[in-house]
Amino acid sequence: MSMKTSYLFAILIFVLVYGSLNFYIGWHLWGILQAWVPSSVGWVYWTVFWLVALSYIIGRVGTAVLPGRLSTFLTVLGCYWLACMYYLVIILVLVDLVGFLDHRLGFLPEPLTNPHVVAVGVTLLALGILAYGSWNAHHPGIKRYSVEIPKTAGELSELRIVVVSDVHLGPIVHNGRLRRMVDMVNSLEPDLILMPGDIIDENIKPFLEQKMPETLRQLSPKYGAYAVLGNHEYMGGHVDQTIRHLEEAGIKVLRDRWVLVADSFYVVGRDEVMSRYAGRSPRVPLSQILAGIDHTKPIIMMDHQPINLDEADREGVDLQISGHTHLGQLFPNQLITNRLFENDYGYSKKENLQVIVSCGYGTWGPPIRIGNIPEIVCIKVRFTGDRT
Repeated sequence: MSMKTSYLFAILIFVLVYGSLNFYIGWHLWGILQAWVPSSVGWVYWTVFWLVALSYIIGRVGTAVLPGRLSTFLTVLGCYWLACMYYLVIILVLVDLVGFLDHRLGFLPEPLTNPHVVAVGVTLLALGILAYGSWNAHHPGIKRYSVEIPKTAGELSELRIVVVSDVHLGPIVHNGRLRRMVDMVNSLEPDLILMPGDIIDENIKPFLEQKMPETLRQLSPKYGAYAVLGNHEYMGGHVDQTIRHLEEAGIKVLRDRWVLVADSFYVVGRDEVMSRYAGRSPRVPLSQILAGIDHTKPIIMMDHQPINLDEADREGVDLQISGHTHLGQLFPNQLITNRLFENDYGYSKKENLQVIVSCGYGTWGPPIRIGNIPEIVCIKVRFTGDRT
């Protein structure tokens, strides 16, 4: 099968699945509305429904031809619909399943079988989930860790690292939220700031229009700010431009290379694995990146996705910082991320490697988080120097 055929086949599958799920929701909602509105307005309902259901796709695909504000409005509307669709499918499937069982077994009290009561219950539950998830996504917390690295780091005995992953700057995580993030980071008085990917949410245009680089320049770490690219920077197709603007903002981007900081410890940055799908060379093997460095000094590495942990352990990395997973972002997606990644959130340890995975500060798609709290990570590292 050729690449073009595979691509078209994937699009066809997406259209069928997405269309079927939305039709299932729309059919249920129309059944509810028919109790209050005449069937003659069905065409109005279905027109509005499909406009909302397709708004995210229209907003993203139509960026080049639609007015900027209209494109942004449709994208934001569509993002909220994606979350609404996700939970409505879950709720309606459960309602249909319970209704089917009750039809056979008759175990529900009569009020709960009333279609109007069910409709009100489904509506309130969905709105409640969306309202809480939206509030939660806008109220990040500070997640703290303390780790020890049994190496000496020059004159340093401790290092305060602040990590901000998966910010997804764009029309949803806008400059106002970025300013709040910068204030929170600076309040932690970081020695070092690490940003392990997905800083920009694909389209770099809002990042520049809202002058977000100027906001990032207000970060004030003692030993500098470093970043790696995530899959969304590659998906946006503006990798070189992204790197240039981040570095102009004082954030050094590491792509399969390292820097020695204060002659005391190394910061290593892996390129995102998606680079090979974006017309670029596959990322360099870690053994080649670390060849020739002084392994007696602490090695702190960023890799956007928490993968290849055995490789990092084998090559002598002391601490790996990752993001990407969002801890599923929408419950119960963490059941999937937990299966996909050896460590999808929090702290873990292998032989000599310690790993910290953040669920991220921002959101992708729906500006909603359920089952996790957006975070800025503060890591207190102690260099104990007792490795033999």
